[in-house]
Amino acid sequence: MDHSESLEVRQHNAITTARYDYTACQLDLLFFLLSKLRREDKPNQEYQIHMNEVVAMTGREWHYKQLREATESMGSRMFEVENDQSYVQLWMFQKVEYVKGEGYLRIRLSEDIRPYLFELKNNFTSYQLFSALKISSKYAKRIYQLASQWKDIGETKTYDLDEFKLMLKLKDPKGKEPEQFQRISDLKAKVLDIAVRQINENTELKIGYTLLKQGRSFTAVRFYVTKQQPKQLPIPFEETPEDAKLLMARRHLESLGIKDARLVAQIVGDENLVNELFKFMYRLKTDKIKADKNPAGLLLTVLGLKTSTKTA
Repeated sequence: MDHSESLEVRQHNAITTARYDYTACQLDLLFFLLSKLRREDKPNQEYQIHMNEVVAMTGREWHYKQLREATESMGSRMFEVENDQSYVQLWMFQKVEYVKGEGYLRIRLSEDIRPYLFELKNNFTSYQLFSALKISSKYAKRIYQLASQWKDIGETKTYDLDEFKLMLKLKDPKGKEPEQFQRISDLKAKVLDIAVRQINENTELKIGYTLLKQGRSFTAVRFYVTKQQPKQLPIPFEETPEDAKLLMARRHLESLGIKDARLVAQIVGDENLVNELFKFMYRLKTDKIKADKNPAGLLLTVLGLKTSTKTA
């Protein structure tokens, strides 16, 4: 089969190519769920998502109110799968339970959607799932899903711009809502260029795109996909949430230049210090605190440790 033929027969995952507008929070929940799926899972399996996992793996802190709104919307969202015989309408969840005061929620998936989620997971390695969580733009997350399907071919199919906008819910198929980013300059600046930058900076994929014209108007987009050296080792999803949290804590300390073995052991051995470390890194990444000259020293001050302690 030649290259052009392989492009034509490429199978598309129903969840990836469905028309929906998930927020960054909802996409994070989806990727967490994918990381937890195992073939040996029993029917009606419940999956736990711990809040400290979210912070450890993404650097973002989702609060219960945000999560409740996110799962409510995800649960009511319908996916439509079409084949030669039928249209099938599917929903994501059977149940979502928030455990008060325990810092986690339990999710039971719809049994009918599970095969499609396993099919989607097959597009990702553990590293790629972690990469997807590191991307912050919801459009970049969706485009990363698309690019991951075509990573072994080198380029995606050509997406008609209307089709592409419908997939990302930038356009209402019924025409009741105004179309977003109608000007091609806005689509490039707010969606495509941000996606290229975030995917190339945070994942093992390097992507680019070309916009295709008919006459004087742009009518289609195609993405080019190559693999690059991973930026960092993945967090092993097979580890327990606590193991993953401590692994990320060590990486945070290393990124700040705090490498003294005794100091690292002191911090990661104290749950309160680890929690304060994650809060500090979240504030640092979101520019809520400024520490351009000596973030390590500021962290040690925040943790109540002697700033004179050697950090390297």
